[in-house]
Amino acid sequence: MKKIILSALCAASAVFAGTFETWDGAKVYEGSNPQIHTGLGNGLETEGYWYYYYGNPETSEIVWPAMIEPLYAEQSLEPVIYECKGFCGTAILGNGSNERNSYVGVGFNVVGETSTTNHNPATGDASAWGGLCVTYTSDTDIALELGLGDDVDSTINYANPAVNLPASKTGNKVVASWSDFKQPSWYDGSVKFDGETAAKQLAGVHFKIQAAPGEYKFNICAVGPKDGSCPEKCGESSAEPQIVRETSANKAVLNGRTLEFTGIKATAEVINSLGQVVMKGTIGNDATLNLSTLDAGNYIIRISGKNVNFTKKITLK
Repeated sequence: MKKIILSALCAASAVFAGTFETWDGAKVYEGSNPQIHTGLGNGLETEGYWYYYYGNPETSEIVWPAMIEPLYAEQSLEPVIYECKGFCGTAILGNGSNERNSYVGVGFNVVGETSTTNHNPATGDASAWGGLCVTYTSDTDIALELGLGDDVDSTINYANPAVNLPASKTGNKVVASWSDFKQPSWYDGSVKFDGETAAKQLAGVHFKIQAAPGEYKFNICAVGPKDGSCPEKCGESSAEPQIVRETSANKAVLNGRTLEFTGIKATAEVINSLGQVVMKGTIGNDATLNLSTLDAGNYIIRISGKNVNFTKKITLK
């Protein structure tokens, strides 16, 4: 049984072609769009949203960062990205009822929904990507899998072509060609898929954690095409000019229920734990924002302007 957020995992026949903009969670923290732009969207703008799934919710689950309220996951996963500067959580794996270990996974759709009335994801031809690059941390190995849609995945008993991402608590970068993706050795079915074939009808990119019972922290910090600019380590700056974060000259300070800004001329958004923008306004130097109408809880303040972009976590009591 799988739990899906924002989209389902079923195959469709549509084919698209495009380029993949490398997604870097640290840049999202600095103001970039949290949605992954795969270049294969079909115009509905539903590609590239993160979701998660469980092999068996009775024996496995994902626990999100402490500041994130559990209810948010039914609406939006954006707060996780802002908190983690990537997509992170703790995989809780218990004893399964069969011989295989329990598993959980996270992933994103490549094309998005098939149509406005058919929410099953379409498939696209990702051959031009050449493969994938990933920067991550993890307490255990992760299987980087090529999702073909639930109809096809079930036909091959979920023995999807995959590349192993070895455990790395300090951070690691893996670059894999489509030819590196192989079905697991235990699979003895008649329907075979190599990486190149799977890439031509790709529905999703999955990060599957399957291990002995225990707790395993992970963070998918960046993902892109084989020749993409994934950073060497999580949180590292790229060669591009970096956006200014909060500094002593550019401040957002919470004073009771008033948010005070210093040295900032920009747009301020207040985002709740469901990922919803609950307040928005244009601020100038030494401006304030009255938060007295908001409920108590955790919020993210996102500041975006010409010379400054940063996010800040606050707690209203």
